[in-house]
Amino acid sequence: MNIYVGNLAYGVTQDELRETFGAYGQIESANLITDKFTGESKGFGFVEMPNNSEADAAIKALNETPLKGRNMKVNQAKPRGDRPSRGRHF
Repeated sequence: MNIYVGNLAYGVTQDELRETFGAYGQIESANLITDKFTGESKGFGFVEMPNNSEADAAIKALNETPLKGRNMKVNQAKPRGDRPSRGRHF
């Protein structure tokens, strides 16, 4: 399951994200989204967990809990096509 993790402190590393979610099961990948020009974190990322029951447990346990001083927003990531438009209508 692909998990969205938002409202992250800018100092959180991919290793810290992997460690935090790893307490709930196997982690396939942990990726922080960074600005392509500055390389700095954008404050959100994704964690991929192959076992859905472990992923559900992590979502329930970690949503609205603090990591480095900010309460994380944790939920199942939506596929790109299911997300609402960002207001760009051409």
